[in-house]
Amino acid sequence: MSVVLTVRYFAGARAAAGGVSSEQIAAGSLEELAQIVTARHGERLGLVMKSASFLVDGLTCHDRQAALPVGATVDVLPPFAGG
Repeated sequence: MSVVLTVRYFAGARAAAGGVSSEQIAAGSLEELAQIVTARHGERLGLVMKSASFLVDGLTCHDRQAALPVGATVDVLPPFAGG
C-alpha cells in the first residue's frame, strides 16, 4: 500500500535530483520510493539511493522493505566525505 510521503534530499542527493530539495511522493517502502525517484529523476539519483542512509520521521531506517507510516517525512542522506 502506498502512502503520501514528504521526501527531503540533502547534499549530493539534492544535486542528483536536479536541485529539488523536497517533494511529495506516494510509496509504501523505501525500496518503492527508490524506484519511483529513479524513474522520475534518473539513474544518477538511483545510484545515490543505493548507498544513501534514510531517516523516517527523524529515526534511522535500515529496512528498505518496511512499511512507511502515512504522512512520514523521509530524509535522503547520501554518504558524506570529508574529515
